[in-house]
Amino acid sequence: MRLELVPVPVVDIDDAITFYAEKVGFVVDHDTRPTGDVRVVQLTPAGSSCSIVLSKGLPTLLAEPGSMRGLHLVVDDIDAVRKSLVDLGVVVDEVADVGGGVRMAGFADPDGNTWALQQLP
Repeated sequence: MRLELVPVPVVDIDDAITFYAEKVGFVVDHDTRPTGDVRVVQLTPAGSSCSIVLSKGLPTLLAEPGSMRGLHLVVDDIDAVRKSLVDLGVVVDEVADVGGGVRMAGFADPDGNTWALQQLP
């Protein structure tokens, strides 16, 4: 089994695309509208085999915007990644060593969905 797609609930898909693609650096894999009421956008972090999906009009993916918590983006150099995100206007917590050399810093998207940058020793 492979985890390949995680739904991220947002209010405005276009605002979310701007945040994830232009500020966080995710690649927009596709943006489709199979019907007038349905829109599906898939974005993938650089180097990842797991993507996120932003959607409208799909009851099976319906969730409260901002309710997704703590997805981890594992990085090799947390200081460099944090700096690049901050330089692009993302509010990112200070890096903290949470034990055993694991370093983390959190941020949220405009809807309040939370993410954690994680650097493993």
